[in-house]
Amino acid sequence: MEQGIPLKIDERITYAILGSGSAGFLVAKELAQRGRMFTIIDKNAKRVETLRDQNFDAHVGDITREGVITELLTPDLEIIMILSSDVEANTKALSVIKERRPDVFVIVRAADPLSKDKLEELGADAVVYPSALIAIATMYDLHKAESQRSANRLHEILKNIKRLGILVHDNPDPDSIASALALVQIAASVHTEAAIMYHGEISRQENRAFVNLLNIHLIHVDEIDPNEYDMLALVDTGTPGANNPLTSLDKVGIIIDHHGVPEQRVLYTDIRDVGSTATILTNYLEELDIDIDKRLATALLYGIRIDTQDYKKHVTPSDLAAAMKLMQLSDREILNQIESPTMSMETLDIIGEAIHNKRITGSYLVSCVGFMHNVDALAQAADYVLNLEGVTAVAIFGLNEEKIHISARSKDIRVNIGAVMSQAFGDIGSAGGHSNAAAAQIPLGVFTGVRDRKTLLRLVEEVVTRRFYSEIGVERDE
Repeated sequence: MEQGIPLKIDERITYAILGSGSAGFLVAKELAQRGRMFTIIDKNAKRVETLRDQNFDAHVGDITREGVITELLTPDLEIIMILSSDVEANTKALSVIKERRPDVFVIVRAADPLSKDKLEELGADAVVYPSALIAIATMYDLHKAESQRSANRLHEILKNIKRLGILVHDNPDPDSIASALALVQIAASVHTEAAIMYHGEISRQENRAFVNLLNIHLIHVDEIDPNEYDMLALVDTGTPGANNPLTSLDKVGIIIDHHGVPEQRVLYTDIRDVGSTATILTNYLEELDIDIDKRLATALLYGIRIDTQDYKKHVTPSDLAAAMKLMQLSDREILNQIESPTMSMETLDIIGEAIHNKRITGSYLVSCVGFMHNVDALAQAADYVLNLEGVTAVAIFGLNEEKIHISARSKDIRVNIGAVMSQAFGDIGSAGGHSNAAAAQIPLGVFTGVRDRKTLLRLVEEVVTRRFYSEIGVERDE
């Protein structure tokens, strides 16, 4: 076909593909499957004829010629994809398009990062280049292969044991409980009996509602003998004594966590930089082709939501992909009931004490709530006071008969609150967490000999406040 013959573009066309090599052809197939109206322009007459044989609207035209671009720019045209392998031709076509119709969205193929920069300067709305796409696709396939291999290896380990004890972190939250519940399901798929064990209390209202509404069976470690199990698995915790009651890894064969814990020498370890451990377990279920029922989907989805603070904190594409899958399978009514529990009087009192006893230095707040039973209420108090105007980081602490418990939060990008807690209290207790949320537990044994409760409270307040402010790097108000 000669270049002088008009293209005769249908004015209803909303998409156009310039250059129909392998990339253009694949895009055309995808658009056709989605029912989009589009046209293809290519200077290779034989290629155009082949496209027409497959019922594509294709025309012969040189995209470097202004006349071709002018005929292409019909009133309804919204998106143009310039996918020729000739970057110089792509550049010329882009220049003419943006000069005549700057409102049209243009995606352009580049050869390398340098040509990408030039095309963006000329007004390209999006630029792609094969080497980057190949790298992304390769890393995606690599991640999937690693995930598949990890899941299969875990499956094989579980096949060879009869009884598995799954230990979550102290005062477990929905992420740890949901992850353990998923591991129970995986174990059941190979006829391995598994039980979820915990230490501390489940006292936060949402967490109690979560366990009760989903009918999740947990056993307190004081009620069992670990020797009854062939192997222990740590879920959402990974270091002995750090937010769990273990003193060693003697019986631990499996560690699955999303916190940056030191790597431990056990049979199986999977530590990933994702927003929640529930995301890792969701991936396992997918890779092993194990059905996720409504109850388990609801638990895992809530676990991801809580640990990523409604997908706003430390959320990754893996967390979002897992949540999207689980959302379709979950029970919305139960989720609503979990999120709207009643508040206990003790929780209200602890939040009140946190506000009443607050000490603020700069934008950092510390508060002691005194003696308490409900440890989980500290986290609720920390979340609440972090919303006070001018406050960017908080540490709320209280005592029970055994330990000092501290819950800390930060919305200051300069403060990694997990690192602050670890450095401030790791030498006298267990401490750690994320950049925006962390906790610590300090045995009261460090205050051996102090019997008077008022004196003990005063000393604890002095030590915690001094260490926190010292590590965070501010001079404390006396």
